[in-house]
Amino acid sequence: MTDYAQEQEMEIEALEAILMDEFKEIHSGESGLNTSNRCFQIKVVPQDDEADFESSPVQLGLIFSHTEKYPDEPPLLNLTSLRGIRPDDLRILKEKLQQEATENLGMAMMYTLVSSAKEWLSERFAQETDIDNAEAEEATKDDVIIPHGEPVTVETFLAWRERFEAELALERAKLMPEAALAAPKDKKLSGRQWFESGRVKGTVTATELSDEEDLEDIDFDDDEDFEDDEEDMLEHYLAEKSDSSTHSSKRAN
Repeated sequence: MTDYAQEQEMEIEALEAILMDEFKEIHSGESGLNTSNRCFQIKVVPQDDEADFESSPVQLGLIFSHTEKYPDEPPLLNLTSLRGIRPDDLRILKEKLQQEATENLGMAMMYTLVSSAKEWLSERFAQETDIDNAEAEEATKDDVIIPHGEPVTVETFLAWRERFEAELALERAKLMPEAALAAPKDKKLSGRQWFESGRVKGTVTATELSDEEDLEDIDFDDDEDFEDDEEDMLEHYLAEKSDSSTHSSKRAN
């Protein structure tokens, strides 16, 4: 003959040793079960949250009481949400555990039911987390990106353009003498470029003027005058070169 009371007591001792603080005895009046027998509550969290019960956003209270002929008949079961579980989820899980209890008749089953509840919570709320993350990603895509910084106005744009043109002119001024000296042979230099390059013998460049001389006396702005005089300046250069060759020949004689 089976000693049901002894088997039940042995299971309670085993659950206390395994679950420790997650296992406690409660009064039958707060169990929600229609019994005057001893009642117990087991705190259950999803498997991923077992390391820290208190911080888990989902906590289940699995309440049970042994019947007279347990484990040859199923225990009385009740579920309560300790944190974050909706009534519909409690109902679904309770039906699942009652079905499993029927399938495990004849042996101590409470730890098996606890493990099943942990697994169900993990799957159920992992799916919910995935849905929340997907919705958050979609919401992020719809967010309007607001640029940071000073808004552009007509005044700020004109000030920027003035600075930009001044910097551009300065860079061109720095590169102009080099560009003139490096001009291809098949490209004619303008009179101004020829003059500023210092190629004409006896012609002073802007950097060769002494402190007493005034740069304002030289008009660099009239490019057309220099372009008109290109041929005259070239003839003058060739003439001086020819004179220089003649003098050299006379000295040689």
